[in-house]
Amino acid sequence: MGRVKPVSLIDKVANVKAKHMLYPLLIGERVRLNALNKADLETITEWYQDSFFLRLFDALPAYPKSQSNLAKSFDERLNDKDTFLFAIRPVANSDLLGWIEIDGILWAHGVCWLSIAIGDQENRGQGYGTEALQLALSFVFNELNLYRLQLTVFAYNTSAIALYEKLGFTHEGTYRQFLRRDGQRFDMLLYGLLCDEWMSMQAENQQNS
Repeated sequence: MGRVKPVSLIDKVANVKAKHMLYPLLIGERVRLNALNKADLETITEWYQDSFFLRLFDALPAYPKSQSNLAKSFDERLNDKDTFLFAIRPVANSDLLGWIEIDGILWAHGVCWLSIAIGDQENRGQGYGTEALQLALSFVFNELNLYRLQLTVFAYNTSAIALYEKLGFTHEGTYRQFLRRDGQRFDMLLYGLLCDEWMSMQAENQQNS
């Protein structure tokens, strides 16, 4: 047998980079993240007529919004250099499933906020939000090179809470009795995820796969 040539550190780094290059940043097995466009506004306007959707997503009164009002709001966010707004779509077609927004970035401290919305009721609980959020986390930590990501969620949104905890988020605080809806008061919860924690989970998942 011939002598096995030792693998240099440069070769190891090159191999790691090559492996990473095989995986597009914003495309998963079932969903992808790309730009929102004007054609999406009609679908988003339909979601904003649904009070159940609005009560999951926003603390503001669940009041229907017109397409022109939504267009102005989305234009402002798309033009904000500290906001990254993505459409969530199936890999197989261009249907709009929802969106993910990364905003409130403090570049000097490596901190940002995140929110996610899945529009139609039948698309919730199907794993789309899980994969879309995994893609967004990779973007936050591997592309924007931020260190801390945080979000808030209403205590009655138990499916979202289960998703965040499954992906490694830590419950860091509670805004007690923040909301009043249907004669009841509800907490709003603060969740956070650090880059180190996310990287550890990725390494553990790779070992177990």
